[in-house]
Amino acid sequence: MESRNPAFRGSAFDQRAGGYGAQPYGGAGYGAPGYAPAATRPMTMDDVVVRGFLTLVTLMITAALAWALVPTSLAAPVLVVALIAEIGIWAFIAFGRKANAATVLAFAAVYGVVVGLVSHSYNDLYHGVVFQAVVGTALAFGATLAVYALRIVRVTPKFARFVMAAGLALIGLMIVNLVVHLFGGDHGIGIRDPASPLAYIFSVAAILVGCFFLLLDFDAVETGVRTGAPEKFAWYCAFGLVLSLVWIYLEILRLLSYFSGRD
Repeated sequence: MESRNPAFRGSAFDQRAGGYGAQPYGGAGYGAPGYAPAATRPMTMDDVVVRGFLTLVTLMITAALAWALVPTSLAAPVLVVALIAEIGIWAFIAFGRKANAATVLAFAAVYGVVVGLVSHSYNDLYHGVVFQAVVGTALAFGATLAVYALRIVRVTPKFARFVMAAGLALIGLMIVNLVVHLFGGDHGIGIRDPASPLAYIFSVAAILVGCFFLLLDFDAVETGVRTGAPEKFAWYCAFGLVLSLVWIYLEILRLLSYFSGRD
């Protein structure tokens, strides 16, 4: 079996042609000369749970610290620096195939600073919206897990291609919106303007796509456990899960802000 999550292509688990690379874990590759099966062990569900928990807790701690310690006057420059660091570590993990405890936890720590500063800014304008977004994210995670466990939506190669295309389309629209805004458009193309119906449609679509990415993450975890992926692949799974969860959280946060009056 091969995982459907495009986010893990090129990772250490990317070992099947057309999916996760050329040599399946647990197959002939580990019995071939040059491999040392005793040096590793297969990933378990507990590995993913523990590493995912550590990653999420790291993000939450740095988010809380950024919220409490970074003064408003320094929020913008700190946010820019954190965003640059976040993108750099993300690229190193995604393209350098270096998901391990140090890189994933470093990414979570830096990403937490971004999440903390953004959340604080929203909460200053719309009191209580952060708590509502956290609850909404937890509910979205639970509902998506139930949908996956009950096989209401099946993760197939066609579904994975659709999710990847939808994600890229959303990111492309956000970039276009930012460029139009920078060059004179007050609200860009309207996908982030609370006064425009497009903003509501866009946020709902973004939340749904985030849930679809969670489905791909669940499939990657299940496939990794079933096919005997090495223990270190659990860090890739934790990385993907946190990315999807934060995507959902930020979009729920923005959507809820549209319905909240400023304090």
